[in-house]
Amino acid sequence: MLSNMAEWRRTHSCGSLTGKNEGETVILMGWVQRRRDHGGVIFVDLRDREGITQVVFNESAPEAQQTADSLRSEFVIAIKGTVCKRPEGMRNENLVTGEIEVITSEIRVLNNALTPPFMLDEFNQTSEDIRLKYRYLDLRRPQLQKNIMMRHDLTRKIREYLYERGFLDIETPFLTVSTPEGARDYLVPSRVNPGKFYALPQSPQQFKQLLMMSGFEKYFQIVRCFRDEDLRADRQPEFTQLDIEMSFADRQDVIDLIEGLFIKLFKEMKGINLTAPFPRMTYADAMEKYGHDAPDTRFEMYLKTINHLVADCNFGVFAEACKEGSVKAVTAKGAAEKFSRKDIDGLTDFVTGLGAKGLAYVKINKDGLQSPLIKFLGEELMAKIVTEMDGKAGDIIFFGAGETGPVNMYMSKLRIQMAHMLGLIKPEQYSLTWVLDFPLLEWDAEERRYVAVHHPFTSPMDEDVPLLGTEPKKARAKAYDLVLNGSEIGGGSIRIHRSDVQKQMFELMGFKDEELQRRFGYFVDALKYGTPPHGGIAFGIDRVASLFAGAESIRDVIAFPKTQKATDMMCDAPNYVDDKQLRELHIKTTATKDA
Repeated sequence: MLSNMAEWRRTHSCGSLTGKNEGETVILMGWVQRRRDHGGVIFVDLRDREGITQVVFNESAPEAQQTADSLRSEFVIAIKGTVCKRPEGMRNENLVTGEIEVITSEIRVLNNALTPPFMLDEFNQTSEDIRLKYRYLDLRRPQLQKNIMMRHDLTRKIREYLYERGFLDIETPFLTVSTPEGARDYLVPSRVNPGKFYALPQSPQQFKQLLMMSGFEKYFQIVRCFRDEDLRADRQPEFTQLDIEMSFADRQDVIDLIEGLFIKLFKEMKGINLTAPFPRMTYADAMEKYGHDAPDTRFEMYLKTINHLVADCNFGVFAEACKEGSVKAVTAKGAAEKFSRKDIDGLTDFVTGLGAKGLAYVKINKDGLQSPLIKFLGEELMAKIVTEMDGKAGDIIFFGAGETGPVNMYMSKLRIQMAHMLGLIKPEQYSLTWVLDFPLLEWDAEERRYVAVHHPFTSPMDEDVPLLGTEPKKARAKAYDLVLNGSEIGGGSIRIHRSDVQKQMFELMGFKDEELQRRFGYFVDALKYGTPPHGGIAFGIDRVASLFAGAESIRDVIAFPKTQKATDMMCDAPNYVDDKQLRELHIKTTATKDA
């Protein structure tokens, strides 16, 4: 019989009772996790967000026992009973409530449930698509609930830390103007301004700078952002960002603030004591040693460019790569004894899948070197390479050759792949590193103009401002990224606060006066009215939360995520809208509902 709960009030959660509550009469409410009938005695694991309590139905309460006989998984019930200690040998050390059980005297069924499409405690056998379609059921799983509650704790601690330091939480608009830089914008048509569109913000970048120009000095916001880009496990079309901006600040001020924040988060959430300052490296060093601007510094195994050794060698692949690209090598310590031929073939397939043409290597055995490369390079040159790469007996040196960008990309991924194979990455190991001194601009050959490496509002290093007029590509940015375990979790910069430098930056990026005024006129004008030096940083909350939770995907720390095709399988979004709605927005579409 279904009942309401008007006359009952819950006294405890399902995760709070212990032996100290023995003898108390309690009322619990939750979902039936599982039901077990042991010859007339029925055991039910009752679950809510705080945990699980075992409740018992026996002959002492025959009506309750009869009702319990009809319970099924995910029924919502309320029970009244007495807390008793479990018999010796029957306690569950894995549960906070494992010392006790509740002997039920009354039960009310608050709601029945259909049989779920998948077992909520055996999700590994269920495809993610099914779990996302029934996300409201998926979210009942203890691990996902733990993730979402951890995320709440994370953002609460962030807010507390920033409030204590005088930062103001200020909202900025969601409906704004489209900007030409960065990823594609999500556009929103304006019904009252026919033919015109808002854009959803990829970041509150201009607004937070305008707040500094407005005199608020310290701003933060935990804000939704939107980017219409190709998705991966660590990307979503809508994501949450911790956004921070400070006036009268230099790079060190921002770094000090963030190091203090992460020291607090790791101490209070992981029980790990970090010390400041965190390690730092330049962008150039990161690309040379790790092949990536978000280096995984949990282990060594560094890449090294060896052009100086092989530029004039007789191996055409290496010699050709040295002309305009790179030959990079990496030493896998102890791999000769641990990697089978099948393993090496698998690594070759791995990098060719990333665009490499192959994977050359030399195995250093106790009785000498083993590699097809020897006949091309000669024993003397090969010995120099082994010395350069600190190769010892039992090691394997792997080589990548070609255009520098792609070589760095696949060699950086090879490095991480081998680290996993060699057991170099330990569970619960965390390594934070600042990457500094990024290039300010890079040349886009297709568009034949410079584009900002970070964004157009990043300041050049003071000593590099003259290079904007002579050699823009050599100018370095006052930019900084914080990297955790090979993932960029946050990035920022000191901003341009002079209107002449900002205008010069836009001109280098190919903006004509008319377009500049249309796109950024209000911003350039604002810089002319006494703008303080300022800078900030932004962190992807989804990514930080996933790393703290040890989740493989940020979808596991987002309540209602999208798939890798940017669809919501539960709500069936995006979807078609009525023709009437399109007419009101003055929009026609070439797509059809049958397409």
